[in-house]
Amino acid sequence: MTSSTRRNLVIGAPLSLALPGLVRAQDRFPNKTVRIIVPFVAGSQVDIVAREIQRRVQETWGQPVIVDNRPGAGGTVGSRGVATADADGHTLLFTSASHAINPTLYKKLPYDTLKDFRGVTFGTSVPNVLVVAPSLGVKTVPELLQLIRSKPGALNFASAGVGSGTHFNGEMFKAMARLDIVHVPYKGTGDALVDTAAGRSALYWSPLGLTLPFIRDNKLIPLAVSTARRAAVMPDVPVISDFVPGCVYDHWYGLVAPAKTPQLVTEKIAADVGRALRHPDVVKTLADQGVAVAPGTPAEFDRFILSEIERLGTVVKSSGIQLD
Repeated sequence: MTSSTRRNLVIGAPLSLALPGLVRAQDRFPNKTVRIIVPFVAGSQVDIVAREIQRRVQETWGQPVIVDNRPGAGGTVGSRGVATADADGHTLLFTSASHAINPTLYKKLPYDTLKDFRGVTFGTSVPNVLVVAPSLGVKTVPELLQLIRSKPGALNFASAGVGSGTHFNGEMFKAMARLDIVHVPYKGTGDALVDTAAGRSALYWSPLGLTLPFIRDNKLIPLAVSTARRAAVMPDVPVISDFVPGCVYDHWYGLVAPAKTPQLVTEKIAADVGRALRHPDVVKTLADQGVAVAPGTPAEFDRFILSEIERLGTVVKSSGIQLD
């Protein structure tokens, strides 16, 4: 039992008995508009998942719920706004794996990831998919590796922006496969996909859902997925660790709040968002995009974020990746 749980048992129960009119924090939430900050562009996959949540919890809460896109600097611009927001649960951050990458990737952040935020709930597990244009002339990972190594420094890989999860995935692949390839950042996944399909970028580690239409239209060839397991929507596509051992990356999405948000409020939000994500229509909609729902408790998400910072930090240090 945690100290905060003991404190609630010792203090909270007597107060409730002594003051019957006392309204607990979670019973007061929400009492006004809830703003979900998405630190990436509208139309990105994390934005799509956030809007699925928005529609469901708005019905549950009976208050307006707004998705507010604030992209920039690998998610740090939007994150900074939430770190300094009122800690009452009415301003939340729906972010990606970059939340755990940025503390190790950037020399300095305008906030402290562990001290200024508290986890609310893990949202979804999302594989990235390694894609190339048919014009590149490769159909397998070994063929791609051979091509890159035959032209050191001549080819490039796209990302959805400096410091994004797609950037990190590309750098991880580059470092662990020992490749000499140049990073080219774009303003979002849409632009990166278009340029990769056109052959202007040799490869892109893209969130699977937004990439599926390009794959189905034969504009891009999927060579591998980034997660430890194959994607259900593309069971024939191998995992990258089959070719580059240890190269595993989950482009997850999840919800965090300002650090001082009351525990009872974060637990209520986690429960309501969990129900929203488990709704059969939401599960199917996201599964069709290669996204698996996996909500949990605030404590579980806090532990996961810490473990990801430690794990991904090891990759950053070994590869020498560092951003100002």
